[in-house]
Amino acid sequence: MSQQHANNLLPYLPDLGKFPKEKIIGITSTIPIEIVFAAGYMPIDLNNIFICDASPNRMVENAELVGLPRNTCAWIKGMYSAVKKHGIQKIISVIQGDCSNNQALMEVFVSEGVKTIPFAYPHSKTDTSFLHAQMEALAASLGVSYMKAEETKKRLDSVRSIIHEIDRLTWEENIVTGEENHLWTVSTSDVMGDFGVFGELAGKFLESVSRREPIKHTIRLGVIGIPPICEDLYSFLSSLGVHVVFNEIQRQFSMPYRSNTLVEQYSRYTYPYDIFSRLEDIQEAIQQRRIHGIIHYVQSFCHRHIQDKIIRKNIRLPILTLDCDRPGPLDGAMRTRIEAFIEMIKSLKPEMLAVVK
Repeated sequence: MSQQHANNLLPYLPDLGKFPKEKIIGITSTIPIEIVFAAGYMPIDLNNIFICDASPNRMVENAELVGLPRNTCAWIKGMYSAVKKHGIQKIISVIQGDCSNNQALMEVFVSEGVKTIPFAYPHSKTDTSFLHAQMEALAASLGVSYMKAEETKKRLDSVRSIIHEIDRLTWEENIVTGEENHLWTVSTSDVMGDFGVFGELAGKFLESVSRREPIKHTIRLGVIGIPPICEDLYSFLSSLGVHVVFNEIQRQFSMPYRSNTLVEQYSRYTYPYDIFSRLEDIQEAIQQRRIHGIIHYVQSFCHRHIQDKIIRKNIRLPILTLDCDRPGPLDGAMRTRIEAFIEMIKSLKPEMLAVVK
């Protein structure tokens, strides 16, 4: 099938107007969505409906107009506006293991009459008793048994396996673009609120790319850090002859490791835990995917920016740290920095590049 046909199969946002509002639950970050589905609700990632809005910048501005600080992460402001715009009445907020501002945002929602349910990841991924207790509490708050959520996991595993294959085709067979990889993996945070529809669409996409010719770009990059807010990063990199073969956090949303239980699955999910768990995953991907360089995306005003120092200390590859504030295209200065970074990688001696080819 044609490239255009494949593009038509990329994930899309569900029409929230088709679902009873009382069945929609907004989530501020990836949580055990198996519990939400088992309880008969529809999880919707607030980040996704914010960034896919026709005017995401306007949503940031609207949040500032009603009092959210300008020096706060745009994702926080976008999530606030997404809840107000779509009239979402119930939120699950990750208050530990994600953005440090989520608890304050949850308090704003409470003050405005939005029902909120807190969820916390443990400080350590080895604290499985804490994680299990949080999942049990979430299930109880939604009126469903924890064991029913474990049964739902099996159905989601089959859907996620399709995304894992899309990811493999990105780096091993080079027939899926970095941007397509980003869109599919980032969408697994809520599987569009309907894992049946999502799985069917992903299967059709997988079929549509099977006859593609491999991408011939010479430079292979990894993008680590939270998903970028800038809208044209991947297309710009492609125009420079770059194939993005690794989207770190987006891949984590897809739960890439085999697991038998929800506790095992969400304790292996690296995003909520320390940087050292993430580094182990990144280093493995660098070797397996033959990566030449890393773009470390950091969001303005995000506490994770501090981790850049540790990343640079532990990853022995060229690294470009890219800091963006609001939605929109890359500005001239960012484009110049990216171009210089790619030229620097291209200038490396052939034998140095051969190490990761």
